[in-house]
Amino acid sequence: MISAVLDTNVLASGIIGFSNVSSAPGRILRAWRDWGFNLVLSEHIIVELARTFQAPYFLYRLTPDQVTSVLALLRSEAKIVHIVGHLQDVATHPEDDLILATAVSGKVDCLVTGDRELQRLGNYQGVRILSPRSFLDLLSTELPDREL
Repeated sequence: MISAVLDTNVLASGIIGFSNVSSAPGRILRAWRDWGFNLVLSEHIIVELARTFQAPYFLYRLTPDQVTSVLALLRSEAKIVHIVGHLQDVATHPEDDLILATAVSGKVDCLVTGDRELQRLGNYQGVRILSPRSFLDLLSTELPDREL
């Protein structure tokens, strides 16, 4: 089974786009919920997501109870890994180094991100760095009998 870290931008977009069939991040979260791939996160990603939900865009679209429920679901259903080792200056932003460190620490197959700079790395220590659309294509190959 595929294991993946979803970057904060994919998680946040997926939560908002969960019911939108044309939203790649929403489709990814539905695929995780319905058929499963191993979702791996770190406390850093969850804290960053909680911070992201404090932006006016999300405050307008999500109630505090919805935010609490989403964060609780991720903490209980995703595999939470401790970041082992320290990456510095691999990505263009320090917070992206922490996302990469999560993927490496979790020994995942893929890191899914909307960040084009991070996508340009292509692969890092055996972790494929994919756009949400490319990850959906991979899931379609792995789960051919499922509608994503």
